Amino acid sequence: MTTTTISPSLPRSGGAAIPILAVAAFVIVTTEFLIVGLLPALARELGMAVSTAGQLVTMFAVVVMMCGPFLTAWLANVDRKRLFVAILVLFAASNGLAALAPNIWVLAIARLLPALALPVFWGTASETAAQIAGPERGGKAVATVYLGISAAMLFGIPLGTLASNAIGWRGAFALLAVLSLVIAVLIQVSMPAVRAAGKVAIGEQAAILKSPFFLANVALSVLVFTAMFAGYTYLAETLEKSAGIAPGQVGWWLMGFGAVGLFGNWLGGRWVDGKPLATTALFSALLALGMAASIALAGARLWFALALALWGIANTALYPICQIRVMKAAEKAQALAGTINVSAANGGIAFGAMIGGLSVSHWGAGAVGYVSAGIALLAVVGSALVAKLRSA
Repeated sequence: MTTTTISPSLPRSGGAAIPILAVAAFVIVTTEFLIVGLLPALARELGMAVSTAGQLVTMFAVVVMMCGPFLTAWLANVDRKRLFVAILVLFAASNGLAALAPNIWVLAIARLLPALALPVFWGTASETAAQIAGPERGGKAVATVYLGISAAMLFGIPLGTLASNAIGWRGAFALLAVLSLVIAVLIQVSMPAVRAAGKVAIGEQAAILKSPFFLANVALSVLVFTAMFAGYTYLAETLEKSAGIAPGQVGWWLMGFGAVGLFGNWLGGRWVDGKPLATTALFSALLALGMAASIALAGARLWFALALALWGIANTALYPICQIRVMKAAEKAQALAGTINVSAANGGIAFGAMIGGLSVSHWGAGAVGYVSAGIALLAVVGSALVAKLRSA
């Protein structure tokens, strides 16, 4: 990890800086997911098919996956406060441009810019939160930042839909632009300086890619996220077709799924510092149990709700667990490691959505929970294999 110095003016626990980073994470990830709720409205106004507008979502994910590690390595030696303020200002500008976009091409540019910055934020925010909090509180600090992503996934799409109805899709982007500027100011005021004491060359950072233990941890993240999103991508379909939830109630069940997941986020951050691989195995096993039980108990509403809650807790816990585990596997380049994990997670999301879609099309919605549970069990086995590499 790059040696850093932290301003003594703030307590080691981070004061207000870490919660503000969590709010920044909410704004940044909401920018990514908000468009899902806005697609019908912006497609109508810009005169295109929803499927065409949906390619903006694909483009965002691909840019995050392909560009994140290189940009993070390039910016690794920039003062963290300056970097975060610049990222939030960029998000403000891009959201403002999206609000004014006259056509799909301008809107594509407005989506390209934040896609470049998002993985840089995730890699460096995780590392910076752990540095500010200190080694004993690092996991909890990263989990606090990850509350932002949990909240964004819980509220991002519903808020996008509501905003589209209330103030229009342009108004929704404009609101995010204002929020981004506010958070930039708060970071400037609240965050201690986190400076690199010595520059680390890109080639030196990239040396982590020669570590079998690090690469195995990244592969494990791909497997975990594949399991998570094979089931989560088609959760609404599962709720309707397997559990018999009325379409009008599905949104509330999804919000409940995200709400209980906040507890999982807290648990993951609390337990991961000591034994990251064991914690990954534990929550992957709980994920498998929750997924399989949700299908098996779909006909018994109370037991189904409990199984779904277990699924939600394990699902959300694995976000910070995977991030912290991969960062701990790369002591000399944790910011780059965090961003590589974000890219790996996006790859897992893509694989999971593909596998889940094949499961639904071939065997129906009732099978996707069992298929994703099987992949989660592979992650349990994978955790044990990665642990052997560490001791080798």
